[in-house]
Amino acid sequence: MTNLSAMTDDELVCLYSEGNNDAFDILLNRYQSKVYNYILYLVRDEEIANDLFQDTFLKVIMRVQEQSYTGTGKFQAWITRIAHNLVMDYFREKEQINTISNDEVDYDLLNNVRLTEHTAEDKMLINQSLKDARAIMELLPASQSEVVKMRFYNNMSFKEIADKLDISINTALGRMRYAVINMRTIAHDRHIALYANS
Repeated sequence: MTNLSAMTDDELVCLYSEGNNDAFDILLNRYQSKVYNYILYLVRDEEIANDLFQDTFLKVIMRVQEQSYTGTGKFQAWITRIAHNLVMDYFREKEQINTISNDEVDYDLLNNVRLTEHTAEDKMLINQSLKDARAIMELLPASQSEVVKMRFYNNMSFKEIADKLDISINTALGRMRYAVINMRTIAHDRHIALYANS
């Protein structure tokens, strides 16, 4: 049996893109602490950090599926940049973009508005992706589609979802994780590209 833990990040990404979910688990375990702590350092709120962390790996999953990661041996920098852009989006929404400077962190990342602006083509792709995602969601188990709808269409935090459904935050996160895996499988089987920008 292949020892996944001994593989490089790029090898694991390749395996995961071919449908090996165990490879993703290794990547998640390898970087979840670093990515979460980076996000928490910036937002200084555990609930918000949890949501942004989940969104980061959701975007990673979609971009790996699209084969947007080129395998340059810089997987950690790549996912950290995705996390960084999501944090910037969060602060823009809160009108606090000027409270964060790259000088405050040890990562070589660009704090650039251009990185998260959407072109007309981006918006068209996003709109198509939302339609495709909605169709795929209807094929998920009810407990999973419910969490996806609350998160992405009602813009609820995982704490709000957990309270609404009377479940733990970990259960809500777990349902989202399995929903993403199932959506990825369905999209692959139906040759649908779920667009994820950053």
